[in-house]
Amino acid sequence: MRIAVIGAGAVGAACALALTEAGAEVIVLDRVGVAAETSSRCEGNILVSDKGPGAEAELAILANRTWRELARRLDGDRMPGQPATEYEAKGGVVVAFGASAGVLADFAATQRAIGIRAVPVSAAELRELEPHLSDAVEAGVHYPDDAQVQPSLATQAMLARACRLGAEFRIAEIIGARHAHGRIIGVETPDGVIGADAVVNCAGPWAGAVAALLGGRLDIRPRRGVILVTTPMPQRVFHKVYDADYVGAVGSGDAALQTSTVVESTPAGTVLIGSSRELVGFSAEQLLPPLTEIAAKATKLFPFLADTMLLRSYFGFRPFAPDHLPAIGADGDVDGLFHAAGHEGAGIGLAPATGELIAHAVLGSPAPLDPAPFLPTRAGLRSAA
Repeated sequence: MRIAVIGAGAVGAACALALTEAGAEVIVLDRVGVAAETSSRCEGNILVSDKGPGAEAELAILANRTWRELARRLDGDRMPGQPATEYEAKGGVVVAFGASAGVLADFAATQRAIGIRAVPVSAAELRELEPHLSDAVEAGVHYPDDAQVQPSLATQAMLARACRLGAEFRIAEIIGARHAHGRIIGVETPDGVIGADAVVNCAGPWAGAVAALLGGRLDIRPRRGVILVTTPMPQRVFHKVYDADYVGAVGSGDAALQTSTVVESTPAGTVLIGSSRELVGFSAEQLLPPLTEIAAKATKLFPFLADTMLLRSYFGFRPFAPDHLPAIGADGDVDGLFHAAGHEGAGIGLAPATGELIAHAVLGSPAPLDPAPFLPTRAGLRSAA
């Protein structure tokens, strides 16, 4: 079976790897290159800490376990001392100021009920985990299973492994589709038609537009986010640390600017500072307000950052689904068309489990969990034809 995967970001690479490992003939198509868009403009989060009970939490728990094994395989493909993914199982610390401490504690209790390790820590224990935290932080929860990868490297490593197993990668822009008897039989590019028995749309924030080009319907929108990067320094942040407001920002559908504090170190010695969310289309205008807000909030959490030099800032677009669940499975209108998009900021973390669900949908491989909550045909995710 020949399958065209559209999009060479983390989700597309993970789908290509899962499909190839299941025995399919796979061609991956991207108009720019591997990890050239959203997957190179994010922090590489592999989180369970921001997931409340529900379908996405189940997917995140599965993906968290899958990443540990996948990272070992991908890193084993490289020479010693040259990890392919920069996978770090460093854990996360979520902190709270004032009255929000009770809200955080209640949220963590719901997570423990579904099997997420969420360990309450006192102010003194917080200082042991993160000695440079502000004295204003009163309480926190430690999440030992949170992890991180370098997103561009991890994406390249997944696709490289798929190609070693027989997949093909090609730079090509999708401009349409070929259909026969109600079924998609290929995609059109400026250089001609690429035949396929099935097509998987992994185009991230452009997935809605790609779905329309292929005759389908999918309501996925771009949600912009910005990140600050410091100059390299001796390590002073030892976990992924964020304030409790982050969970609310992730779950909100508000179009207006929302910011919360996320701070973490990288193996290169830099510190990544986020995060912001706003529905502004694909606009690159008015970046100063979110950058200013996240910088101010970060220094409240880690005061030493006020005297730290910045190396750069960057922004990207996350694929936003109105009901905050990714779309994974068959299109419903066009036979042979499948989607894997709408993960917003969780695409890196959820990518391996998404690949397994796509292999189930396309090839009938065993489903790793109930696919029903993620089907693109669910109510509220069908954009106008």
